[in-house]
Amino acid sequence: MSYVITSLCAGVRDGACLQVCPCDCIHDAGEQFVIDPDECIDCGACAAACPAGAIFHELDLPEAHRDAAGLNRAFFR
Repeated sequence: MSYVITSLCAGVRDGACLQVCPCDCIHDAGEQFVIDPDECIDCGACAAACPAGAIFHELDLPEAHRDAAGLNRAFFR
């Protein structure tokens, strides 16, 4: 399991998550940032730093954003 960046990031792209991620697993996907699930260490620093509230642990994704986990994974495949 890992943290996931949802579409709430799109249009905001603050970048605070990039600054606090200890393993550099957050990448620019154009419209929004995405997290590499194979590199994420589940520390939660990104979620705490996100001003848009766009980052959730995969197990805690709101129903409206459940597709975000697959979209984050697909970016790295």
